[in-house]
Amino acid sequence: MHISDTDQSHIKGLRSVAAVEIAKGFFALVASGALIILLRRDVDLQDVALRIFDFLHIDPDRRIPTMFIEAAGRAMDMNVVVVISFAAVYIALRFLEGYGLWHGRVWAEWLALASGSIYLPLEIHALLLKGTPTHWLFLITNLAILTYIGYVRFSEHKKRILRTESRASAKVLEIPER
Repeated sequence: MHISDTDQSHIKGLRSVAAVEIAKGFFALVASGALIILLRRDVDLQDVALRIFDFLHIDPDRRIPTMFIEAAGRAMDMNVVVVISFAAVYIALRFLEGYGLWHGRVWAEWLALASGSIYLPLEIHALLLKGTPTHWLFLITNLAILTYIGYVRFSEHKKRILRTESRASAKVLEIPER
């Protein structure tokens, strides 16, 4: 199903959300590719993380760099096949959703609502543990996207119902020929 001609006003908004989803897919593709290359070469990821922070002149003892370095250490224990599998599913989902939203597909709107809703409990949990500005940003952005997609989806549904009712009432008003 395509978005109808009367709903072209939503296409710019849907394409903005599609661009976000496609960007997330590309970011995940690059990040997982780099991680896989490093894991296959048996590189010490914590050392790589420390070198990156040194290059960027970031103090590795700060909270976020420390979390990144710890995550890099845990990544060394990951199975490359598991990383590839999860990354492939996530990337395919982002690109599929982005494609569908870009082209105004109804199924993509439902997919966006479902996939965006999955993250809400995680975002709320992270916010309750540590309400950082980043956590707030992710939650507010996700809620804004979900609200917009919900508005588009349900306003289209309402318009379809009104068109159906309009046609039905027009048939009732028709005068049969004798």
